[in-house]
Amino acid sequence: MQIKQEDKSGILVCYMTGEIDINTAPEVKKTFDKIVGAKKDKIVLNFKGVSYVDSSGLATLVEVLKGLRSYGGKLKLTNLSTKVKNLFEITKLEKLFDITSEEEEAIKAFS
Repeated sequence: MQIKQEDKSGILVCYMTGEIDINTAPEVKKTFDKIVGAKKDKIVLNFKGVSYVDSSGLATLVEVLKGLRSYGGKLKLTNLSTKVKNLFEITKLEKLFDITSEEEEAIKAFS
């Protein structure tokens, strides 16, 4: 799992590549704990390079969201593959997360 971070006008965009599963979830959590610790308040997770998410990956993403919300931070997910988007729908997590189809749409939603 690779996470490349880029600041776009005060919005932190994280480009994720790989799988978010039992093996990579601790690494993902460690990365986002630093982001939450720095109190970044506008974050977009670009899933374009994510091929698979399992239940531990979902749990990690929920923890990240809770951490952000604890200080008023907002999180948007974008570019989910059909497979990953279906997982969010099956688990009803699409109601919890703000999901957009394109990165630009997610960024504009913060304005």
